[in-house]
Amino acid sequence: MATVKLDKEVWQPYFDRISKLILGKQTEIEVASLNIGVQIAAKWVPLLGITYDHKNDLVEVLLEGLDHLIRHPRDIYINQEPAGLTSMEVIDADDVRQIIRLRDPLMLPYDPSP
Repeated sequence: MATVKLDKEVWQPYFDRISKLILGKQTEIEVASLNIGVQIAAKWVPLLGITYDHKNDLVEVLLEGLDHLIRHPRDIYINQEPAGLTSMEVIDADDVRQIIRLRDPLMLPYDPSP
């Protein structure tokens, strides 16, 4: 597993590129800070996309039924394994850490019987 810090100038093109590759992955979002402790904002919900809007300085994680916004991100770290992206951590200006975990959806065998 390799953890890499992304430079701010690559955030937008990186998210534009990987959003297509991680579409549909099951996603969990954990939010942690000294003020709020650790909270789960989303628990294994299908991912629809991730974007960075440089104009509004905003990371948007679009999930099925939830639009998770991270305002004024300061640092973004990604965890890359041979199978692909497994998680990322976004630290905002208030030092709130948002950990986005990704996993492939469970593929159940097809059973045509009623």
